[in-house]
Amino acid sequence: MTIKNEHKTLLILDLDETLIYATSETLERPADFTIAHYQVYKRPYLDAFLQQIREHFLIAIWSSASDDYVEAITGEILPANIEPEFIWGRSRGTFSRRPRIDEYGYYVDLYSGHYRLTKPLKKVKRLGYDLRRILIVDDSPHKVEQNYGNAVYPTAYTGQPGDKELKFLAPYLLSLKDEPEVRRIEKRGWRRKIELSNGADQG
Repeated sequence: MTIKNEHKTLLILDLDETLIYATSETLERPADFTIAHYQVYKRPYLDAFLQQIREHFLIAIWSSASDDYVEAITGEILPANIEPEFIWGRSRGTFSRRPRIDEYGYYVDLYSGHYRLTKPLKKVKRLGYDLRRILIVDDSPHKVEQNYGNAVYPTAYTGQPGDKELKFLAPYLLSLKDEPEVRRIEKRGWRRKIELSNGADQG
């Protein structure tokens, strides 16, 4: 099988609270667009972020929202010069049962548990993508816990107009674009690394 991401890393982007914020209530400013009964606000710097990464990565969308919603949101935010590798919604996720853990680290409701949606990258691997060159950006760590070595976690976006996360995320992702094995890179504290780097450059 041909390795689809042999020459460019595949970058999988989440939508809700990562790239956009959708709410049934209007915030203190007009929404960027509406989908059904949702007011949708693009995360600040989103357009610039997409243009910065588009030539350096293969880009895909994977959200835990409904498939129709994901298609509609993607159609609104992706520019014409980005052709995504795939656009996946909830139907591509996996519902797994996990027991709850209390504040002391003990399992509770061990046999009942609760179901939550995850995004196992083995499904992407089956399409011909090498896991060593896949990055997934998601604000919910539990959704990508099976592939934490591939994950970059931005803070959740809930409509704040002064949010700058994507301004820092773009250069961080670009620093990883040529890595042959992204899972070896320690990504925790990624924003702090960029802030320190910027400070050093300015100094």
